[in-house]
Amino acid sequence: MISTTPSTDKDLLKAGSRPRRPSQTSVLTLPVSSKPSSSSMYQSAISLQPGARRNGGHHKLRSQYPNDPNIGHVEFILVATFDIDRGSMMEHQFPAPISGDETMLAELMLPDQVHSRAQDWTIFFLHKEGNMPEEPNTPSKDSAHANAEGADDDEDASASEAEEDDLDDPFEGPPLIYVLNHVNTKHDTSVQRGAVVKAMAICTRHSFLDIFKPILVLAIEEYFKSPTIETLEMLYDSLNSMDLSLMPRLSLLERIILQASNSDRLFIEKFQRMIEQRQAEDAEATEEDGTKPGGLHKAASMKHDLPRDTHEFQARINFNNHSVPVKIPTARSTETVGNFSIIKLIQTFSAPHATSPQPFALHPHLTTGGAYTPPIIVLVNAVLTQKRIIFLGHGRPSEEVAEAVLAACALASGGVLRGFTRHAFPYTDLTKVDDLQKVPGFIAGVTNPIFASTPRWWDLLCDIPSGRMKISNLIEQPQITDGQLAFQQQNPTTMTATSGSQSGPAHDITGDAAFMESVQRNILSRHGEGAIRSMWRDWVVRLTRIAAAFEEIVYGASALYIGGDQADVGDYGLKGHGYVWRDDASRLKDLAANVSRIEGWRNTRSYYSFKQDLIHLYNSRPIRNVDLDHHHDRLRTQKLTQDQSAAIFLGFGAAIQTDNEICQLLTVTSESHGGLWYISLGLLHPRKDVRQQTAQLLSRISRHEAGKHSWAGLSGFSKFAFYRIQREMI
Repeated sequence: MISTTPSTDKDLLKAGSRPRRPSQTSVLTLPVSSKPSSSSMYQSAISLQPGARRNGGHHKLRSQYPNDPNIGHVEFILVATFDIDRGSMMEHQFPAPISGDETMLAELMLPDQVHSRAQDWTIFFLHKEGNMPEEPNTPSKDSAHANAEGADDDEDASASEAEEDDLDDPFEGPPLIYVLNHVNTKHDTSVQRGAVVKAMAICTRHSFLDIFKPILVLAIEEYFKSPTIETLEMLYDSLNSMDLSLMPRLSLLERIILQASNSDRLFIEKFQRMIEQRQAEDAEATEEDGTKPGGLHKAASMKHDLPRDTHEFQARINFNNHSVPVKIPTARSTETVGNFSIIKLIQTFSAPHATSPQPFALHPHLTTGGAYTPPIIVLVNAVLTQKRIIFLGHGRPSEEVAEAVLAACALASGGVLRGFTRHAFPYTDLTKVDDLQKVPGFIAGVTNPIFASTPRWWDLLCDIPSGRMKISNLIEQPQITDGQLAFQQQNPTTMTATSGSQSGPAHDITGDAAFMESVQRNILSRHGEGAIRSMWRDWVVRLTRIAAAFEEIVYGASALYIGGDQADVGDYGLKGHGYVWRDDASRLKDLAANVSRIEGWRNTRSYYSFKQDLIHLYNSRPIRNVDLDHHHDRLRTQKLTQDQSAAIFLGFGAAIQTDNEICQLLTVTSESHGGLWYISLGLLHPRKDVRQQTAQLLSRISRHEAGKHSWAGLSGFSKFAFYRIQREMI
């Protein structure tokens, strides 16, 4: 039996209607084996309930990227060239050589057939080992965090700040170094082969490395004119001088809210406070120097402008007399590297299947909807269940296959799961096949057509030019797991019904075909990249919650749900946890349809990393004894009695009081889930106490810096009911 019940204080005292909360946070970091299956590890890693911050009482905001000269944005700059006699070779490395195979790096920087194109882009990742030299002026990520935290000794040591620091994942290893590479071909009849091919790459820890593209274009042109180390030094200094110190550091809950919202003014107050803090610091420093602070305030006000859209922070990079504006994402989703289009990926592989469907070879993990499973679902299933995936772009630029690989990682992640990009190879070539085969569950982009005729190298081939996918006839078939056998024994009728529908295109036992039709409608309606990513996030979250329900049924408890016993106690009159179905028949149908996909996912890297992330998320929640998602879903999906709905409205009103608690509610009431609409239904409840409690809750939300944007999205009818109840309460 799996046990995931966290250790909690059983003797909570009541202060009015609110439980006592310990004043300190204690997070234990434990060593983890390569295949952890016991939940005792997760029990020990749960922190004690942090002290809640009441409304008001602003603390000093921290920057995501402190303005520290010892912390750089770029670690290395590389230049490679192609020599007719020696092949691909490294020409320069600045500020120090990178340990490892220089020839391999040069080959990655100069992709196949690059001489036939004027320019190309590639992305690849470096795994920083212990023997890789540290950049002289750039400490490691750990030391950077230590410096940032040391500078904040005077700040409020609350849980909302303690949880901001990323937890090291024992399954992930050291952080990746992202490499953005630009290849440029200059045709010159005076040289052999009639062209000079050079590539310039920057190595950074930032996953938003696409912002450096304009600078790389300028830099490589300058390098052709002056191929010296001084040119690289100028580029290095320019990139590392980019000032991001006014970008506020958001808590985990705030990042989730910002990612799910379309409001361009969300958390604008934090940007304003960052500017005010900077102005106060500048004024204090000026006064210490004995100069007048007035002019400095005016200059600072003119220099530091509020962003037009808080999803992006605007900065500038000055290089060689060029001032290039860049936009950095304020809240970057996990597994999002570079710039890509999920819509483009979906359209590439959905259009051929829609016009001329072709059946897939059946595989329990991949074809969860039968032989005519939508290709994008097959791809996501392959990523989730850690299959070997190849994106083939014969005759296409390397940039195109790299974007497809990165989009596939983000698609399967949904901004929720991780562990995919670490084993992704946005571009690789035939010389790396042997090394590629040593990586379990890779996602690679190639341009060589030999891969298509060698099915032993891959489990799923995604051919970009044709838009078709193919499952290898040599793919390993999974064994029946104990979980599948146990579920089949418990529900023999349901399993028989679902297994019998695997042969025809008309059956949609998982609902994935209907989901893909909805995605296509939204794309045709031009709802944009953000809306499509939000839909996929909901799809991934739903799958993880169904997996948690499956584990609880089969194994007795789930490592994907922390605090289930607490949520079932009934604090604030609210009992229950987990995913909500309309009825038991729907629950059994969904579980049976997803059992193979769930069992395939449960033994992967992303599954183990997700369990670690759930601990971090649990520690960030101020409310742990009520499953807000569960009860909000009950309002959305089930037909409740007056007493049942009253219990939810009253429970929410009693439990949600502070700013952090409102943040937790806003992560549940995202725009894709109807916003505050279902909460506002309490304003129309027959019971007066329910209406008043709901009005008080909405009043607190409307005064919250993020909640006021959700409040603004409510209909005029709901607001009219709110003001009417407010007048009655006077």
